[in-house]
Amino acid sequence: MKVQQLSSDITIYPHESVKVALKKLDKTARKVIIVIDENNKLLGTLSDGDVRRYILDNRSLDQSIQGVFNTVPVFVRDEDIFEKNIKNILINKKIELLPVINCDKKVSGYLTWDQVFELSNDTHNNYIGRELDIPVVIMAGGKGTRLEPFTNIFPKALIPFEGRTILEVIISEFRKHDIKNYYLTLNYKGAIIESYLNCLDKEYSVEYIREEKFLGTAGSLKLLENKIKGPFVVSNCDIIVKADYSDVLSFHNKHQASLTILSSIQHYKIPYGIVSFKEGGEVTEIVEKPEYTFTINTGVYIINDDVLKYIPSNKNFDMTDLISILLKNNKKVITYPVNENDYFDIGQWDEYKKSINKTELN
Repeated sequence: MKVQQLSSDITIYPHESVKVALKKLDKTARKVIIVIDENNKLLGTLSDGDVRRYILDNRSLDQSIQGVFNTVPVFVRDEDIFEKNIKNILINKKIELLPVINCDKKVSGYLTWDQVFELSNDTHNNYIGRELDIPVVIMAGGKGTRLEPFTNIFPKALIPFEGRTILEVIISEFRKHDIKNYYLTLNYKGAIIESYLNCLDKEYSVEYIREEKFLGTAGSLKLLENKIKGPFVVSNCDIIVKADYSDVLSFHNKHQASLTILSSIQHYKIPYGIVSFKEGGEVTEIVEKPEYTFTINTGVYIINDDVLKYIPSNKNFDMTDLISILLKNNKKVITYPVNENDYFDIGQWDEYKKSINKTELN
């Protein structure tokens, strides 16, 4: 089994900042990076979960990763690398990256979940031991006006992405958890979507929920009030969020939330110098091309079934309206952040092109 070589993208020093760690997690497309010292000795590992917990404590991204990373990481020694052993470690410890060290505790490389199971021709899904029995609702009834003229002919759910339709890519992410039950809310060109899906050879079930009129980004969920029990996932049909949904659901349940928003940490660099000034125009500061990091709503949610009672019947009603009502009624709404490169937006042409570029880079 070939050990993958270290690179600056997969390693980080303890004095580096959380913001740097976020960028490395995005760039490498791994869920874990390896913390080393100047002599390449293993100090720990830093996962996206470690960073997520730090961010949710509302702490500064400019602080170092000291106290954030795991100082007792799972690792394997060079002499212990054989397939059965590595597979057992990855499955039992539920980790996705395994540092490899030599007798001096220096990191010689690493092994990943994908690598190990691809090499063994394993056909399991990506989250062995983390299968979910939870329904997924995909909101596919909108007109997709931002994607005209394509959507003048086809519904946006059928836009091509990674060699398939976006709808199939979205479902494939949930299929990694062996999720079998899906609801599609339909309106605009819904018959085309239904006809397309009915022609596929599927190992999951789809039930179609039809709006008689456009009900916004949350209104059609009211039609599920007597059909769905317990928490369920809601996803827009023009975005993809790659996440461990078993961890998302556990997070949702642990915090006893009514609704969980999957958010994405985004980095934006302003391509200009920013001028600050006081009354009268006197300049106080100029910052050259500053970079900002903030968290956006992705359009994927975990929602409890009792939330549906707050949605009015047969009225245009958006998810922002629902969240506002929940907050006014003292219902708990929380967020689960994911990395920038785990979020793909194809709802408008510029973002669609960016998402295609991200998949090509990964």
